[in-house]
Amino acid sequence: MADLITVEDPDDPRLRDYTGLTDVELRRRREPEEGLFIAEGEKVIRRAKDAGFEMRSMLLSAKWVDVMRDVIDELPAPVYAVSPELAERVTGYHVHRGALASMQRKPLPEASELLAGEGAGQRIAVFEGFVDHANLGAAFRSAAALGISAILLSPDCADPLYRRAIKVSMGSVFSVPYARLDSWPADLEKVREAGYRILAMTPSPKATPLDQVPPERFERCAIMLGSEGHGLSTHALRAADEWVRIPMAEGIDSLNVAAASAVAFYATRPPHGREA
Repeated sequence: MADLITVEDPDDPRLRDYTGLTDVELRRRREPEEGLFIAEGEKVIRRAKDAGFEMRSMLLSAKWVDVMRDVIDELPAPVYAVSPELAERVTGYHVHRGALASMQRKPLPEASELLAGEGAGQRIAVFEGFVDHANLGAAFRSAAALGISAILLSPDCADPLYRRAIKVSMGSVFSVPYARLDSWPADLEKVREAGYRILAMTPSPKATPLDQVPPERFERCAIMLGSEGHGLSTHALRAADEWVRIPMAEGIDSLNVAAASAVAFYATRPPHGREA
C-alpha cells in the first residue's frame, strides 16, 4: 500500500518530478535523461499502469484521493496530497484533472523487432519530423483506433511520452508499439526489406488518390507522413515505393497532419475492417 503524504511546501524536493511541467525544453531534456514521464488524469494514469509502467509517485488534489484509492492501495509508490493552488505553483499550470503520476520509462524496442511482425495485412506508420506534441498524440490515437500495429519515428520526432502527447493520445502511446529509426532516411530500406510497401502521403498532384489505389497495395504497407506545414522531405519521398494522397475539395491543398493520418489509416484498412 502506498503512503499518503500531505505536502504544503511547493519547494519540497519530493515533488521534483512535477516541477515546471510547462517548460517544454527543460522537460524534453530531463525526462528521457532521468527515465521518467508524467501521466495526467485518471484514465491516462490507469492506462499507463495497465501497460506495465512502474509508478514513481502520484500527485493528487484532495478530491481525487478517493477516486484513485484502488490504485493507491495497490501500488507501493508514495502519493503526495496537495491543494490545487500548491499543485499549480509546482507544475506551472492549473492541474484541472487533479491527478498526476510520475512513471518510469521502459526501454524502447528496436525497429527490427517491430518490423518482424507477421501477417500480410499488417500495416505500420512512419512519421517524419513530427515535432508538435499535440499532432503526435492525435496520430497515435488514430493509429490505435484504426488498427496500425506499430509506429516508426524519424530521429527528429517529438517524444511520444511527453505529457502533452500522452494527454492528447488519451494514453494510446502506451498501446501502440513504437521505435526510432537511427539513420534517416537510410533506415527506410530496412522497412522495405521487411516486406513493407512504403506509401508516402503527399498532396502532390503526382500522387495517386487513396480511393484509386488497388486494395492489395495496402497489404503489409508502411504509411509515411511528414511534419505539419512542410510535409515529407524530398529524401523521404524519393525513398518511398509510391506516393498517395487524400482527394481534396477544389481550393484546399491539405489537411492537418493528425487529421490526414486518421483518414489514411481508415482508407487503408483491410477489406474485413471496412465491413466491420
